[in-house]
Formats: sequence, structure tokens, C-alpha cells
Amino acid sequence: MIRLLGTAFVALIGLAFGSFLNVCVTRWPVKESIVAPRSHCRHCGHMLAWWENIPVLSWTLLVGRCRACKARIGWRYPLVELAVAGTWAAAAWHALPALYLPGWTTLSMYDAVAFALVKMALCWLLICLAALDAEHLWLPDRLTLGGAALGLLVSAARFSVHWIWSSLPLHWSMGSGLEGHGAIVFEAVVRWVVAIVVAPTMILLIRWTYRWLRGHEGVGLGDAKLMLLLAAWLGLSHTVLAFVLGVTLGAIAALMVLAVPSLRRSVEVWRMTKLPLGTFLAIGGIVSALWGRPIIDAYIEWCGF
Repeated sequence: MIRLLGTAFVALIGLAFGSFLNVCVTRWPVKESIVAPRSHCRHCGHMLAWWENIPVLSWTLLVGRCRACKARIGWRYPLVELAVAGTWAAAAWHALPALYLPGWTTLSMYDAVAFALVKMALCWLLICLAALDAEHLWLPDRLTLGGAALGLLVSAARFSVHWIWSSLPLHWSMGSGLEGHGAIVFEAVVRWVVAIVVAPTMILLIRWTYRWLRGHEGVGLGDAKLMLLLAAWLGLSHTVLAFVLGVTLGAIAALMVLAVPSLRRSVEVWRMTKLPLGTFLAIGGIVSALWGRPIIDAYIEWCGF
């Protein structure tokens, strides 16, 4: 019951932060302040009453339309709010048992709480990037490079704590891919450095290959910076998983575009159709951050390693 109530409480907080994220995603591309003016209809300027600003519920009651001018309110608003609430609830669900079940050490409890908060912050950032790339094909440097710098600081803090208590295992390590395998802090740091170098290089190789084959740009540098962000937060194995998931989702989306008759009739339209690879990489990063360890362990067992 404690776990269920705690998860529900975190999900409600996630809805509120998802609502704020919608403000950021709406206003940042047009260089508006996220503080003032208060929430309003983008079409007629109608200032929203408090009951029109309740995450998900208001959108549902208004049937996705402005109360004043009846302009459509996009699906992105409830989807972003639900995405933040769902990812935060998943992080809390995995962490809460460490706070009340017996047998947990002080460091294990620290790991559980700290990395739940880390996962929540990372998911919020990745959902923001996914929405911006999906709507505007834009991955701003202040989020990708700034997020990578923040990830490095978080990782450095984590490694510092575990260096002090180096005799204890990395039970709740979010991204090293080494927990449960007798890892030591030095090995984890080395893998982190390798990830930071390899992750953006994978995207750059795809970018150069595409330009060589097709004669024009097909992958933006923002995607490489996003991979750098993922590497800083997740480490090597989890970043590779995020990359595989993201590219797979992108390939599926490309096949769906090919299936659209209106695009197939025009070769030039098909050639110039742009897909938000950053959105798919961000989704892969979220899955890897929250469920990467079981996925990787299942793959290792399936391969017989």
C-alpha cells in the first residue's frame, strides 16, 4: 500500500511538471518567456481559468478545444503530461521499497532515492527534447549540451560517493551496465568515458555516410549532441541500447512514410521528407533509463553469455 500510494503521489507531481513542460515546449521555439504572461490560448489570447489548466483533465473536459474560440488544442498537451507522470511513477515504483523494506544498507537507500530523482530529471529532459524535435525538428544546444554537462556532474557525484564506499556493490546504478557483475568504480568510469566518445561518433558516421550516398544532409548534429547527453547520463551499455531502440523506431517510422500513397507518387517529396530521429532516440533513452537493466540482462542470457 505504501508503494502504491507513494507512486500515485509522484505521478500527480509528474502531471504538474508535465504541464509546465508543455509551457516550455510551446514558448521556447518562439522565444517567449515561460513566466509571463500566464497560460492562454495561442489562437485568441483567452486567459485560462484555473479549472482550464488542470493537467489532462481540463483537456478532456474541453474535448481538446479552446473554450472561447473553439480552436483545437493539440494531442501533445495531454501526451506530454501523461508521459512525465508515467515515467516518474515508474522511477518511484522501483525506488520506494528501499525506504521501508528490511535489509537495505544506508548506501543502498541513498542509491534508490538519488537515482530515482536522476531518472526523473533525465526523463523530463528527454520528453522535452522528443516533443521539440517532433514538432520543430529542433534539438537546442542549451538542452543537449547543457544536459550532457549536467549528466557528467551527476555521474561524477555518483562515482565520488561510490569511491568512498568502494567495497559496496553498485546495486542501484542507473546506467553503467555493470551492477551485479562485480564491477568496481574504476571500470565504470572507463566505460563512461568510452560511451562519451563512441555515442556521438555513431551518429556522425551515419551522418557522413548518408551525405556521401544521397548528396545532402539527412541527420543533424543535434542528434549527435543528444547521443552525447545519453552517454553522460546512462553509460555505455544503456546508451547502445537507447541507440538501437531509437534507430529501430526511426526505421519503422520511415517504412510507414513509404506506405503513404501521396508520398510514394512523388520521389522528390519522399527524398526530402524529414523524420525526427531525435524523438526516437529520446524515447529509446527513456526506455533504457527505466528498464534497460532487465532488457540487457535478458539479451545477455538469450545470447548465452
